[in-house]
Amino acid sequence: MKIGIAQINSTVGDLAGNLLLACDAYSQLASEGADLIVFPELALCGYPPRDLLLKKRFGEDCLKALEEFAGQTGPCPSLIGFPQQSAEKGKEPFFNAAALCVNGSVKQIFQKRLLPTYDVFDEDRYFASGQASLFFTHLGKNIAVTICEDIWNLDKDLHSSDPLEEICSLQPDVLINLSASPWHDQKKAQRKELLHRVVKKLKCPLLYVNTVGGNDELIFDGSSVLLSSDGKIIGRAPSFEPSCSVFDLESGPAAMEEEAEVKMESIRQALVLGLRDYAHKSGFKKGLVGLSGGIDSAVTAALAVDALGRENVIGISLPSAISSDHSRDDAHALAENLGIIYHTLPIQKIVDSAESELAPIFDGLDADVTEENLQARSRGLLLMAVSNKLGALLLTTGNKSELAVGYCTLYGDMCGGLAVISDLPKTKVFALALHLNQNGEIIPRNTIEKPPSAELRPDQKDSDSLPDYEVLDSILHSYVEKGLSIEAIIGEGFEEETVRRIVSLVDRNEYKRKQAAPGLKVTPLAFGIGRRMPIVQKYSN
Repeated sequence: MKIGIAQINSTVGDLAGNLLLACDAYSQLASEGADLIVFPELALCGYPPRDLLLKKRFGEDCLKALEEFAGQTGPCPSLIGFPQQSAEKGKEPFFNAAALCVNGSVKQIFQKRLLPTYDVFDEDRYFASGQASLFFTHLGKNIAVTICEDIWNLDKDLHSSDPLEEICSLQPDVLINLSASPWHDQKKAQRKELLHRVVKKLKCPLLYVNTVGGNDELIFDGSSVLLSSDGKIIGRAPSFEPSCSVFDLESGPAAMEEEAEVKMESIRQALVLGLRDYAHKSGFKKGLVGLSGGIDSAVTAALAVDALGRENVIGISLPSAISSDHSRDDAHALAENLGIIYHTLPIQKIVDSAESELAPIFDGLDADVTEENLQARSRGLLLMAVSNKLGALLLTTGNKSELAVGYCTLYGDMCGGLAVISDLPKTKVFALALHLNQNGEIIPRNTIEKPPSAELRPDQKDSDSLPDYEVLDSILHSYVEKGLSIEAIIGEGFEEETVRRIVSLVDRNEYKRKQAAPGLKVTPLAFGIGRRMPIVQKYSN
């Protein structure tokens, strides 16, 4: 049996566009001799549709799209993901479903059994657990159909049941899994181990078809794969790009068996894909970056060039009286290296005017962080004006370390439409900069080597307010991503005073993160969509 993998890049809610992608992919794969064509989870509506599912006509419109797709199918059957409206009142309105379409009609529907409600997922808000059959027969083969989470509960640590037990008892010839599995920097290793465990349990080939592309904060890497019954790779679709491929179930292992993953390159590819799709799916062609001469804005600008093209990226330097000459020079050098449009907009007159107007209210009060933030907010004012006038998406440049402890200014450097590196700790920002420079200097050497600084007061360095980033990022990883207590983190060898101060900063600055631009998720646990803490709370541990 030859199976076509339709790894398409759906846009949430773009039913007409997704339908066109699906029909084109079906036509191509059928013409290449596929005996069965498989699309990702919820391919027709895009993933995750979230509260679009609560709109009164959305379900009906999705059904119409499915019927249109089915109407264009021929003798080659196709499995495609869609939201199926439930007929039962008083329950969740939909099933997360897959339709088997052949010869112009929908022949059978399969429903997702296990609904994830952790991390970025909230499927039980919209979907009911399915009860439909998991099997169909094609070309003499007994084929089992699962949807994403259905194969992730081998140890029953996520749900009380495991659909694979039912499937295993019926001895399938092939297992198919339609997925919309978001990427993070540990996902490929987790997925590889999982898929091999599934094959070992069922002792049959496994086809895993994952969606690709960016939708809001989530990035999907594709990386669809067909495994033989002994776990060997028969065929693999590329990562981070759409692909239509036909693989023969009866063929031997592919020559690409060992694929070495370069982690920083995967992070680069993921961020570029997420940025490109966020911009283009939102209607933006241009990106705008405030260039400080620092490493965060440099890496963000370099990613923007990869995503949007150098001709569509605008870099703006916004120096104040405090800005150092080397920062101005580094910003200019970066813009030249990237070949982007570059402007300089000094902010000192705006800062002076604001201070003058505020002087009567501030009379008798010492200067403090308020005056420092006037600089950041003056920059935000000008950058947003340029964004409005030129129709360019303003990209914020803060990293995860800064966002965690509140080392950022609301309505200042936090202004923008997308926080590109907000889930990337500072130490990984440096690592990504070095990776970007591996084939020649893109990020100026001085930008990488100089001590990080917000430059909001003379001779300021990040280390004046924060521990070294190696220490800070380790503490943040333990507290935010691993969920360890203060005592447990201290037990890892960190100074008690430092740990308590960092944890306090993380907790106190939740209000800032709630107002931050959406950020691209690249770690197992991202702020915002993956970590939903109350702003007002008194628990400390």
